[in-house]
Parts: sequence; structure tokens; C-alpha cells
Amino acid sequence: MSYKFLLFDLDHTLLDFDTAEDIALTHFLEEQGVTEIQTYKDYYIPMNKGLWRDLEQGKITKPELVNTRFSRLFAHFGIEKDGAELALLYQQHIAQQGQTYAGASELLDSLTTADYEIYGATNGITAIQTGRMANSDISPYFNHIFISEKIGTQKPEALFYEKIAEQIPDFYLSQALMIGDSLTADIAGANNAGLDSIWYNPKQLMNNSSAQPTYTVSSYEEIKKLLL
Repeated sequence: MSYKFLLFDLDHTLLDFDTAEDIALTHFLEEQGVTEIQTYKDYYIPMNKGLWRDLEQGKITKPELVNTRFSRLFAHFGIEKDGAELALLYQQHIAQQGQTYAGASELLDSLTTADYEIYGATNGITAIQTGRMANSDISPYFNHIFISEKIGTQKPEALFYEKIAEQIPDFYLSQALMIGDSLTADIAGANNAGLDSIWYNPKQLMNNSSAQPTYTVSSYEEIKKLLL
């Protein structure tokens, strides 16, 4: 293999988003005086995932997602609140959560030792992802983190990767590999941009999408076997 540039998705690939979200939501909802915390979570989590899917498909904008998801949550329970204000309050909690999956730092360490250049490629919110990475144990392995909100486009748009390519010295698509868990964002984005990809699929889900990964793995060890 002639890969040199590894573009890693963050959430659900290296960062343990589910744990981070659960802790942050608990603290945030407690702060808002909510007593039925699990009931609120049960509504918010699928609703939030739906909004992110709508963003990927261009149905909503990032500001709309960020500034309405919590007002929608409370409205569902008959409470009117300022969504933009809630977004900032939640951001303070989630930005402190830097949990990673077991073996993530060891994977990145071995790839760095093998002289790969490692970059983050995430659709996250800039302040949140910057804070979470700063609180994680994997930040030192990255040459740079490319965040959709900051560069003005998102996966799966080809433009997302074009803007990344402009900022990496001596970058060639043929030497780049996208690694991520999302077929609709990471793998579809790699397809759109014309670069190879690894679908990180630890739950061994079926691919019912039109996205076609170059490789499919279910563990970090399989990534190592491919690249080392």
C-alpha cells in the first residue's frame, strides 16, 4: 500500500461519543432542573441523530441544528426555552468529555511510528470538538483536526476533502485514506472525493447504502494489519 495521509473520523471511530453525550446530558439536564432525565434522553438522542442526518443531506444548516435541538427537546415536554442559550450551556459540558475507545491511542501510536501522517476529519462543532480533543489522550498524534464548521463544508461533500487537500503539504488523493464508522458521511464522502476508505464497523452492521468502502474492518487490530 502507498498510503501516507490517514484521515480519521472522530466520534464513534476514536472518540467515545455515546459515553461523552450521556455524561454531558446528565449534567446539563440536572442544571436545567429536569428530574425525568432518562425520559428526556430517550427523546433527545434519536432526535439529535435525525438532525445530523438532515444536515448530511443538506436539509438543514449547522446553525439550525445547534440552535434548535434543545428548544425542540424542551418543547416536546411543553416547556419553552431559548435554543441558542441552551446550546452554549450544553457546549460547556460536552466539551469537557474526551473519552476514547480502548486501544485508540495505541493504534495511533503505532501508525505514527510507521510514519503515517494522521489528520482528523469531523463534522462536529468547532468549540465542542476542540475541547473534547484537548481533554483526550489522542490529541498529540494528529497533525491537524479539520472540523466542518470551521472549513465551511461537511462530509459527505467532495468539497470537504478538497479543502483538506489544500491545507496539507504535498497531498495526493492516491496516498490518502479515510477511516470512519459512518457510511453516509465518511465512506460516501470518500467516494464523492475519489479517495480510498476504511469502514470501521465494530458492530458488523450490514451495508444497506450506496456507499462502497475500499476495506471493511471490525477492530483496531484489523486496521493495523492493513496498514502496518
